[in-house]
Amino acid sequence: MKTAVIVTGGKQYRVAEGDVIFVEKLDVDAGEKVTFDQVLAVVDGDVANFGAPAIEGASVTANVVKSGKSPKIRVYKMKPKKGYRRTQGHRQPYTKVQIETINA
Repeated sequence: MKTAVIVTGGKQYRVAEGDVIFVEKLDVDAGEKVTFDQVLAVVDGDVANFGAPAIEGASVTANVVKSGKSPKIRVYKMKPKKGYRRTQGHRQPYTKVQIETINA
């Protein structure tokens, strides 16, 4: 089973072929393909290949399933004994992708 470590949106993800992951919002439509070029490591059985910092020529191809927003969280600020209270909501945008191939 081939796995890889990729970087997108300032975060690192360990992926295998067929995995479905949620990444930071990408500017692509559903049904399109996206290629991740920053591959830090590829492990294929007993053979491991690590980059310094990335592997030259390695890429991971994925299919965009959908884009959306995660559930709303409440951000609450308060200063005791001062009468200061603020409530704010936040929904983080995401892109759901399915990993197709790992090229190393």
